[in-house]
Amino acid sequence: MKIRAACGAAVLSALLAGADRKPTADEARTFINDAERKLLALGVDAQRADWIKSTYITDDTEAVAARLDERAIAATVDYAKQSTRFDGLTLDPVTARKMKLLKLSLTLATPSDPKESEELTRIAASLEGTYGKGKYCPRGPESCLDLEALSKILAESRDPKQLLDAWTGWHLISRPMRPDFARYVELSNQGAQQLGFADTGAMWRSKYDMPPDAFARELDRLWEQVRPLYLSLHAYVRSRLREKYGNLVPARGPIPADLLGNMWAQDWDNIYPLVAPANADPGYDLTALLKQRRADWKQMVKYGENFFVSLGFPLLPQTFWERSLFLKPRDRDVVCHASAWDVDNVDDLRLKMCIEITGEDFLVVHHELGHNFYQRAYNELPPLFRDSANDGFHEAIGDTIALSVTPQYLVKIGLLDKAPDPSKDIGLLLHRALEKIAFLPFGLMIDEWRWKVFSGEIPPEKYNETWWQLREKYQGVAPPAGAPRSEKDFDPGAKYHVAANVPYMRYFLADILQFQFHRALAQAAGCTGPLNRCSIYGNKAAGSRLNAMLQMGQSRPWQDALEQIAGTRQMDATAIRDYFAPLQKWLDEQNQGKPVGW
Repeated sequence: MKIRAACGAAVLSALLAGADRKPTADEARTFINDAERKLLALGVDAQRADWIKSTYITDDTEAVAARLDERAIAATVDYAKQSTRFDGLTLDPVTARKMKLLKLSLTLATPSDPKESEELTRIAASLEGTYGKGKYCPRGPESCLDLEALSKILAESRDPKQLLDAWTGWHLISRPMRPDFARYVELSNQGAQQLGFADTGAMWRSKYDMPPDAFARELDRLWEQVRPLYLSLHAYVRSRLREKYGNLVPARGPIPADLLGNMWAQDWDNIYPLVAPANADPGYDLTALLKQRRADWKQMVKYGENFFVSLGFPLLPQTFWERSLFLKPRDRDVVCHASAWDVDNVDDLRLKMCIEITGEDFLVVHHELGHNFYQRAYNELPPLFRDSANDGFHEAIGDTIALSVTPQYLVKIGLLDKAPDPSKDIGLLLHRALEKIAFLPFGLMIDEWRWKVFSGEIPPEKYNETWWQLREKYQGVAPPAGAPRSEKDFDPGAKYHVAANVPYMRYFLADILQFQFHRALAQAAGCTGPLNRCSIYGNKAAGSRLNAMLQMGQSRPWQDALEQIAGTRQMDATAIRDYFAPLQKWLDEQNQGKPVGW
């Protein structure tokens, strides 16, 4: 015991003696290389456990996955806080970027005080748990409806009373979150400040290779580029809904949120049957075409794989076919929500999806394989660089590929004999706009609200008031007339990403970037027709340009990656206007003599 005590004292003395010594660049390099090696190993363990949890749902698999996830997150937080001792050092570019990415990999920084750290972790789990367990029980415990059931009502019902009841019922689940959310804001800001950021919102914005304030201004610029198209869509949809619901929909004001087919009015494609143009028939039914060809799950995935092979990418590894989940098993519960996995961060690529032979799943397969081919493209980079250029890029790549699933593409792969006349495109474009264009202001305002909350500009006593002010400002959407809101409500918490501490700006960026990518790749492929009719299938020049960007991963600022694929360092929403140009013309014709805006 004396020897141990003496050794412990010597170690402590040495540590204290070195506490005032300035660390060196070599020590920083050794630290970050060791950190990324250990975090990679922990991350792979967590990924394997998460895969099992998602494909064999039991209490045990959930418990094991939670423990390994917690271990990986705790190690990341610890390394991020340790890295602050190297702040101010002049480092080589690679080490400096790794240091930056290590800190920015966190979406929640816990305070240094162990009690406060534990409190924040508990609150975060409780908020997500409250959301996950949320149910509306209109007539007692026997009548409970979960989010899936309530969302189905919003999507399919055309009865205003039923829509109002479902909307109001779900928004009750978040009322109890308010005090915990206010404390979460306070504690998470403490953790972010200990890492050198002004607040949690500034930490989130800092990951975009721009000063936080400059990034916020960039978002406003992008929104102004696309806002005229949104205004045209909003005016057309409002007019058609007014025809359906009468005075429930104002002639000039914002649209009631419960009438747009989605619990959060974040996309409007579920109300397409109510607003479809007279000539909405696109000239083909992709689901019917697939079934006529007797396509099975493997053929569905092969269509997607062959798309990338046609661009010059190699085939997926054999392990992809052996380890993926393609069909819903009969003997166990699984998470059927489609996702692309890179389990070992090298080449253990997998698709998790319960494939059905539908046109929708045909698009989803192409989208998810976009993630897989991106994951493989950057797999030789150092571990901290194995991710997309920014968090909007990964989603954007999958959606970019889906934009090339055009009638011309279907002709080339033998599913369609002849592409319909372009006059048939208005229905397709309107349906896509109800998904993509309707989403843009919602994708922007969620984090606009949170950033103001984190900075203190929005105090707790104004959480709900400012939420609806921003929704009206950006979306032109208001609460249902029969559901007046107050500060007793906490409507932001009725959206998963708010309750679960998931940054949301990535989805807005992905919506912008996918069209910019599509336009650039279509130009590389030599497409001269309408942008919505261009497909890069089979074009090696477009594939080469795409791969050059994918291989960069997160090794350099996203502006470098964007320049590689689009020839510019600035995000540009005019590609959306180009893509939807035929629809914009049509919408303006429909809106003649009708009010636009709110």
